[in-house]
Amino acid sequence: MKRCSNCNFENMETANFCASCGHKLGADSGPRTHTRMSGAVSHAMVTTTFELTGFEVIRNLGLVRGIVVRSRSIVGTVGASLQTLVGGDISLFSELCENTRSDAFERMLTHAAELGANAVLGVRYDATEIMNGVTEVLAYGTAVVVKSIEPKND
Repeated sequence: MKRCSNCNFENMETANFCASCGHKLGADSGPRTHTRMSGAVSHAMVTTTFELTGFEVIRNLGLVRGIVVRSRSIVGTVGASLQTLVGGDISLFSELCENTRSDAFERMLTHAAELGANAVLGVRYDATEIMNGVTEVLAYGTAVVVKSIEPKND
């Protein structure tokens, strides 16, 4: 486990940034920043709500988004058509939709990190059919810089 020098949170050994505060792990003991310098925002720092429990928003960086446009292949369409004959989950389309949403989500997190965010609040998805068989999936939210709220000692 890697311990964050900023907030003392124990992170996975493979982590480059603290899942709790976004601090770069293994960084020198210089000024404490709460922004990520590269990569993408940690999934633990993303929420559909407009606040992140245990953290205070110190800077709002604005809207971030990830957009993916996908089409169904002929092979996938034929395979899915065959699946509709037996009913139930059309796994070929389910997998395509899940992969598309995941890609849009990851692009949004990368966009947020490029702006210097360590969290994204108010995350939403939207999908629009651009033309027959071609769909745009949009993941969007508000990029913010947050810091851990110090527990009060009463």
